[in-house]
Amino acid sequence: MKFGTMAIVGCPNVGKSTLVNTLVNQKIAIVSDKPQTTRSRILGVAHFPEGQLALLDTPGLHRPLHRLNKRMVRAALDTIEEADVLAVMVDGRKMPGAGDRAVIDQVFSMNKGAEELPVFLLVNKIDVITKPKVLPVMDAYQSLGKWTEIIPLSAKTGINLDRLRALAFARFPDQGGAYDEDFVTDQSLRRLAAETVREKVLEQTKAELPYAVAVRIDEFVEKGKLYSISASIMVERSGQKAIIIGRGGSRLKEIGTAARLDLEREMGVKVFLDLHVKVKENWRDNESLLIDLGY
Repeated sequence: MKFGTMAIVGCPNVGKSTLVNTLVNQKIAIVSDKPQTTRSRILGVAHFPEGQLALLDTPGLHRPLHRLNKRMVRAALDTIEEADVLAVMVDGRKMPGAGDRAVIDQVFSMNKGAEELPVFLLVNKIDVITKPKVLPVMDAYQSLGKWTEIIPLSAKTGINLDRLRALAFARFPDQGGAYDEDFVTDQSLRRLAAETVREKVLEQTKAELPYAVAVRIDEFVEKGKLYSISASIMVERSGQKAIIIGRGGSRLKEIGTAARLDLEREMGVKVFLDLHVKVKENWRDNESLLIDLGY
């Protein structure tokens, strides 16, 4: 049996979390169409006949403007030290931009020396682009780095994930699995609950609001086959609080219902979910609050 770790890095919103969820065959990381959805490193373990593939989902690399963002970028870069294979993911619908080039330069500048790691380029979202259009994108990226492999794929539909899996395991040693057969992620149920609520906020809001939202679990009590969860949705301004609550509390109710149904499906138990919205000015630059939130 083989075992190895793959760290997945890239710009925000290129599909890193979707890839991890698909390979693990379970939703362990929230996804949305909003950049910077993933805020911390997430471990997912995929179990295959040939061995275990540990996947490190990371926040998108970007220019940090707050302490939160600095922590996100640091969390992404730190995964390089844990990996056996590095995977840089890009959006196959677009030519390389300044952000993509910065990510690639940073990865290769950190991956130097005697223990240089193999680096895969994952060209994602080929399910929504024709081959004649993706080939020039791949050619443009080819000259930007010393790639071990270039793999066009679709994290959403699974196109070419078998090839990614085979190429990854070809780089791993025979050393036995590092995790129990039923281990999938290091995310706690409390963390899953907080992230699921935040995902539903992202789905219900637009513009700059998602960046200013965090969720804290105030109470998590297991009562037989019922989980009683109380959570605070934190924003930075009173106007943002009003947006999340909605007219007559309608939006907050929709967020709560959607989150509760997802949690019941993932946890396999009934969930009672009590949500409150609180204003915490400048929480993204509050060091103690960031630690309290798990960032």
